[in-house]
Order: sequence, then structure tokens, then C-alpha cells
Amino acid sequence: MTQITEAEARVMDVLWRNAPRTSEDIVEALREPTGWHEKTIRTLLNRLLGKGAVSAERDGRRYLYAPVLSRQAWQHEESRSLLDRVFGGRVAPLLAHFTQHEKLSAKDIAELRKLVETMEKERQS
Repeated sequence: MTQITEAEARVMDVLWRNAPRTSEDIVEALREPTGWHEKTIRTLLNRLLGKGAVSAERDGRRYLYAPVLSRQAWQHEESRSLLDRVFGGRVAPLLAHFTQHEKLSAKDIAELRKLVETMEKERQS
């Protein structure tokens, strides 16, 4: 799995939401919300190319960039890494932490209940 930094993940998010995109499009999407300079954004994009997380296809005089790494694959790896590093690879302590230290909305609680019910039904069948 390709390890990407938090800053690189911001670039990936732009591409995951809408690809392919030119480097100019990516710079425009990130410049204001991050305060990053154009050179910084282009450096991050080039790092992602080098890591194989992004592809570049020539389109006339410019390149179109698209994600190779899917959001789902990245989320899986990041969540697995968090579980392993912080919670000994176990989900229950993670959920316990959030229920004790974070405010869960009624919607969050309902979604968690539904997930548990679904898992119990799958185990029974």
C-alpha cells in the first residue's frame, strides 16, 4: 500500500471528487482553502505521481491527472493502521474511546446499532 501524507491526501481528495483534472485545476481547488503556494501543490502532485497513487495522461500541451489509489483502499489502510497503532488492532476499544470522549449524535448511535444488528444477523446465518 502506498503511504501518503496528510497534505498529499488533500490533493487526492480533489481528484477523488472529480477526475481527471489538470494541475491548474488542482492548484485552484487547493490554493485558497489551504493557503498553499502553487509550487507546494505541484510538488505534492509530483510526489503522488512518484508513489504511483496518481496517473498523468498527456492531453495536448497539458497533463490530466487521475487517482490510481482509490479512496476506499486508502481509507482501509489508514483505518487499519490507526487500529493497529493505537488500539492494538481491536475495534471495540476504538468505539469505547469515541463513546467516552466524543459526542455521538443520535444518528451516529442509530447507525452503530444498525451495524451491530447486521453483523449479528450475518453471524447467525
